[in-house]
Amino acid sequence: MATPPLPSGLAVPSKRLARLWHLGRATGDLAAGVGLRGLIELALNRDGEMSRIRLSPERTQRFTDRLARMRGAAMKMGQLMSLDGSDIFSPEAAAIMASLRDRAQPMPLGQVNQVLSGELGADWDKRFRRFNFTPIAAASIGQVHQAETRDGRHLAIKIQFPGVRESIDSDLDNFAFLGQTLGLAPRGVNLEPILTLARRQLHQEADYLAEADALDAYAALVGDDPDLLVPKVHRDLSSTRVLAMDFATGIPVDQLTGQAFRREERDRAATLLVRLLLRELFDFALVQTDPNYSNFLYQAETRKLVLLDFGATERIAPALVGYYRQMMQASVIGDTEAVRQCALALGYLDPDASPEQAAGVAELIALTGEPLRHSGLYDFGASDLFERIFVGGRALFYEDAFGRKPEPATFFLHRKFVGTFMLCRRLRARVDLNAVTAAYR
Repeated sequence: MATPPLPSGLAVPSKRLARLWHLGRATGDLAAGVGLRGLIELALNRDGEMSRIRLSPERTQRFTDRLARMRGAAMKMGQLMSLDGSDIFSPEAAAIMASLRDRAQPMPLGQVNQVLSGELGADWDKRFRRFNFTPIAAASIGQVHQAETRDGRHLAIKIQFPGVRESIDSDLDNFAFLGQTLGLAPRGVNLEPILTLARRQLHQEADYLAEADALDAYAALVGDDPDLLVPKVHRDLSSTRVLAMDFATGIPVDQLTGQAFRREERDRAATLLVRLLLRELFDFALVQTDPNYSNFLYQAETRKLVLLDFGATERIAPALVGYYRQMMQASVIGDTEAVRQCALALGYLDPDASPEQAAGVAELIALTGEPLRHSGLYDFGASDLFERIFVGGRALFYEDAFGRKPEPATFFLHRKFVGTFMLCRRLRARVDLNAVTAAYR
């Protein structure tokens, strides 16, 4: 379903009450889109059948429009719902939700000039031979422009939306308020540690010099890998609100599903993404945790994967890396007791859980290792693994089997894990996961 373009030139709401009003309206639109029957089915459905949530396209459109106008942390949280809703939401609603990934409203030209003048000086334009004022991308924190400097450098210039950094705390406070008031948070779960981590990460994402540091560190770790390309930072044109880097060509990797691309290219791109995830976790201990599909470009001519957007880059503690390695090893050999011990250590499982609940959680986690145990190419397009995990996890949730104090850092790691899995599924790719993971077991 095609998504109509958003009107440009609307200011970013900056006051907390104004943003709470917009967020409340967005939440109301989403709830109305589900409808009373949908809410009841969502709350009571325990029959083990995989059913879709029927969202009204009109209400879903209003929800995404409002978050796209707000930008910032509110839009970022909404994007977490839109990695790939095609298995849960109706196809019409899923298409609209997916558009939120790269659908922020662009700034008026006056605001672009305001930010660049404030960060690079009033005569910033004299440093460029060409500057395309029409953004080539707009996301939750900022928008990207293509430019050429006087000395011939072809750059992508990321410019932060005014007021976004200042609204992070109020947005998260508003989310917490609505979660408590409307009962949106899972029962018994303390959201504060997760929101504290989200607050820290969003402030980090809004500091483009911190992103430049992460980009440089990541590029050093990738080294001269012939399959990956990390754009170079240009510090002389970068600041806390402006980030200049090499302009890289390519198409968003999820567009490899088009008829112009062979299955072999989809398989190759998915395999590169899985290998990259393993290197990030087990070799680098540095993970880019934003799995937005547009953060990965594929160059058909070079067959390289271009890596973009390092604002959400997290260093992973050695203990966490160790637990995930042990869990992967245990999942491959079907050692549910070892999986249970890792689940306890990571806070997935409550120490007071019954033996039946503990066994259920361990078996569910072990189920995620199915692609690792598969010999040869695992066909994500033909797999129903996501449905089985969803149904099993929902049943355990209603039985209060899960721990209520998971390690907060795992929240962002799960974004990357799920995002990589869903991208492989979206590409209908075949990946030899058993072979790819062998070096880390």
